[in-house]
Parts: sequence; C-alpha cells; structure tokens
Amino acid sequence: MDSSTNSKLKPVVDQEEAQEKPGRERGGWITLPFIAGSMLGLGLAVNGTTNNLLVYLLKEYNVESIDAAQIANVARGSLNLVPVAGAVLADSYLGSFPVILAGAVINLLAFVLFMLTAALPSLRPPHCTSSSTVGCQHGSPGQLAVLYAAILLLAIGTGGTRFNIATMGADQFASTHEQDTFFNWYFVFLYGSFIVGDTAIVYIQDGVSWAVGFGVCLAASTFSLVMLLLGARYYRMPVTKGSPYTDLARVVVAAVCKGSVQVDAHGGVRYNVGDGAFVTSGSDRAPSKTLRFLNRAAMITAATGSDSSRGESGRGAWRLCTVQQVEDLKSLLSVFPLWSSGIMVSVSIGVMLGMIILQALAMDRSLGPHFNIPAGAISVCSLVGFIVATPVLDRAVFPLWHRITGTPASPLQRVGLGHVVNVSGMVAAALVERRRLGSMRAHPGAPMSVLWLLLPLSIVGAGEALHFPGNMAFYYLEFPKMLRSLATAMAPLLIAMGFYISTVFVDVVRRVTAWLPGNIDQGRLDNVYWTLAVAATLNFGYFLVCVWRYKYHSRGTRVAM
Repeated sequence: MDSSTNSKLKPVVDQEEAQEKPGRERGGWITLPFIAGSMLGLGLAVNGTTNNLLVYLLKEYNVESIDAAQIANVARGSLNLVPVAGAVLADSYLGSFPVILAGAVINLLAFVLFMLTAALPSLRPPHCTSSSTVGCQHGSPGQLAVLYAAILLLAIGTGGTRFNIATMGADQFASTHEQDTFFNWYFVFLYGSFIVGDTAIVYIQDGVSWAVGFGVCLAASTFSLVMLLLGARYYRMPVTKGSPYTDLARVVVAAVCKGSVQVDAHGGVRYNVGDGAFVTSGSDRAPSKTLRFLNRAAMITAATGSDSSRGESGRGAWRLCTVQQVEDLKSLLSVFPLWSSGIMVSVSIGVMLGMIILQALAMDRSLGPHFNIPAGAISVCSLVGFIVATPVLDRAVFPLWHRITGTPASPLQRVGLGHVVNVSGMVAAALVERRRLGSMRAHPGAPMSVLWLLLPLSIVGAGEALHFPGNMAFYYLEFPKMLRSLATAMAPLLIAMGFYISTVFVDVVRRVTAWLPGNIDQGRLDNVYWTLAVAATLNFGYFLVCVWRYKYHSRGTRVAM
C-alpha cells in the first residue's frame, strides 16, 4: 500500500485503537472463554460429521465403498480450501468478526439439513441389509441434492470460521508474548474439539442414531454461535485496510506494461522506493537479481517519472510500483516450489485417511464384550499422535538437536524430518495391510484387531507434528508482513490440495489396476501404500533440491539442511 494511502488510513486506525485501549474494555484475556467456547462447539460438530461422513454414505445412502471415500475426501478438501477465501475476505474487506458470524450461521443451517436427512426417511434411500451395496437402491437425485447442499453449506460455513477465529483471537492482544500464549491455547482447544468430535460424536452417530448425532452437532453449533455473540461487546475489531493482493497485481501489470522498455546496462537505472525517492541500480536498496523482469515494475522511466512524484497513488499505481512491492511478490513466488513439495505429503495422508476407515470396517473393532470402536473414530489416533509428539519434540528432541548441532532446528529442517516420518508411516501402513490380508485369507471369519492401525496412524500423526507447524513457521517468516494471514493459510491449503489430488490418485489406481475393487478384502490396498511410499520418497528428493536452491529473504542466505 502506498504512502499516501497509509497517511489517509493512519488517523482512522489510531482513533480506533485509542477508543479500544483505555481500561482494556475491549480485547484481552476476558475474550478467551467466548472464543474458546465458539471454537469447541464448531470443532467437535464439524470434525465429528466429516470424519464419519464416509460411514454415513455407506450405511444410509448405499454408496460404493471407494466412491464414498472419494466423496469424503472431496468434502475434507473443501473444508480446508474454502477457509482460504474466508481469510482473504476478512483481511481485505469485512474484518474477522462479521465473516465468523456469517460462517457460524451457515454452519447452523448445514446441521439442520444433516439432521433432516437422518430424521426423515423420505430424504434417504431404503435401508439395505446386504453386506455390500450391490443390488441396493441408491439415493435419488433429490435426496442426494439435499445431502450435497448440507455438505456445501458446511464447507462455506467453515470457510468463515476456521482461520478467522485464530486471527480474531490474536487481535485481542497487544504483545507478541500474549499472542504466542493465545496460539498455544488455540491449538489445545482446536485439537481437543477434534478428538471429542472424532470419538463422542462418532460414537453417538454409530451407536445411538444418526439423527441424535446430528442433533448434538446442531446443538454444539448453536452453542458456538451463542458464545460468539455473548463476547461481541468485549472483542477488539481492527479496521481493515483494503486488499493487500492489489499491490501484487500492480507489480505484474506495471512490469508487463514496461516489458518493451530497453534497459541501459551501462547507465544508472532508477528504481522507485516511494514518497518521490529513488535508488540507482547499484544501490543496496535496488531490487534483487532474481526474477529480474519484475524489476521493471519499480523502474522509473520518462513516462512514469511524474507518477513517482505523486507517490504512486491512483492511476499511476498501476504503472509504477515501489521496490518493496516488487520484493514482496518475489518472496511469494520463490516460496511456491517449496510449498508444492508438501502436496505429496498431504496426498498420502488423504488417501490413508479414506482407506483406513474401510480397513477398520473390515477388522475386529471390539474392545471387550460390550464395546466396539466406531470405524469413523479410528483416525483420532493420528490426532493423538500429533498431540503427543508435539511436546516431545519441543521439550526433548529439538533441545537435544540444539545441544548436538549448536543451532536450533530451522523450520525447513523440521519439514524435512516430517517428510521422512511420513514415508515411514506409508511403509507401516503397507505392512499392516499385508498382514491383514494374510490373516483374513489364512483365518476366514476371524478378522485381525483394528488396534494394528494405531501404528501407521500414530507415525503419520508424528510426521504431521513436524511437517505442518514447520511449514507454517517458514511461511510466516518468509512471507511479506502484509500477507501474514495468507502465510498461516498456506499449510491448510496443502491439506486441501492433498485431499483433492488424493481423489484423482485413487481414481487412476482404480482405472489402471485391480488393487481397489468394491471390497478391499479382494484387492491389494498394500500395493497402494507401497506406491505412496515410493512417490513420497521421490518427493523428498524434490524437496531437498528446492531447499538447496532456496534463498531466505529474511536472512539473505541459502538454506542448509
């Protein structure tokens, strides 16, 4: 944003802060119970529903097992993709609270539809008693339209709440220490709600009834909305400053417009640094030599000299940018190769989370004579692995690393370790599935215990504890300050991409191999996991190349693994 715009906005922001700071009547720790209550209600309702969606499709809509896994993965991907748009909307135009409020209301409507699909027989196909869906009546177009509308509303509602609650929570505190403490509590409540959703809600849906289960989700989302509104008078709500993405677009437009300008290599090229000032090409403040074409956006020519004197405001802003705006776009573009190396990790996790529920349905889920583990709850072991691994890494592994190497583990080193652990998780999944198939064929009617799935799920969860927080820390470090909200959204965006691409991967496997028939007992799911392990290993090599070529913008040095 140019200096003239800043000068116009600053009095507004200062006035707002002056109104909120006296007596800390707005913001501070008094807001935590309301924010935490809203997070807990939405987290357990949304996660409990999406984690058991595959089972709901199988049992109530007679969807083929692999198709149900595909639909569930698309839904999970949407729940992680749409919030990126919500974050952009909140940062650029509306602010966090209005977007969160709208998202909470939409989530409420989504759970009303889910409860109706479970409570009204006319919204579901007839129940099928067959062990497979062959010969069963599938949902009609009208019945599926209501179900998919509920899923769509859930994705849109989550888009308004998932990231923006964290942003609004951090806005309540002035100091970095308080913000860091809030983020610690944020993850505690977030993963706590996920665990409750994956266990209690799933158990009610499977063990009591789907209508009661969705009714509990509706009550939880209502509680979330009420808590959000009760705390409204205490929230600090910063004024938005317009879209930061406009500056990035200006750089591209200005560079293209001046693409034909001849640059005199022997003369001193002048680059705009804002407020009518400029630097020459030999200065330390001149644009970097990477992606040189973009440097033209800040280059002062005879046609844009007058624009510089006006401070790049108005029409001239699309013809002449500042060096800082150019470097901001460069830093964003240079991160994308490293970001893309994380997609394969998310793909492997997406495939595993879809297939692991089908494995659980085919295994012995009994714990004692009176309790069966719900198949949809088995993936909670990955969350537990994440939660258990995080303090072990922070309190034991990384301090030991520091003592041995003399330097703390960098974010990219944590990400690299996450790649390795993820490969190990795929290998463990392949070995467990091979054992399951062997046991099933050697002892028909005596399925292997579902507890064997805890091993690959726990390993994958530990890998996530390394990979995703490391990615988030790296993006937050390297992204421009004006794009910090986008930085925190990049890691969840990986998850969304992973779930979408995992559906394509599974579809390709079904078309070119016989590994994934309708009944996984007759297939070779272990070969799918082996393929993922090989692909993840090759992807780790790609990650190392990206790390070797990357240069820290915040430090000006190349990265060393």
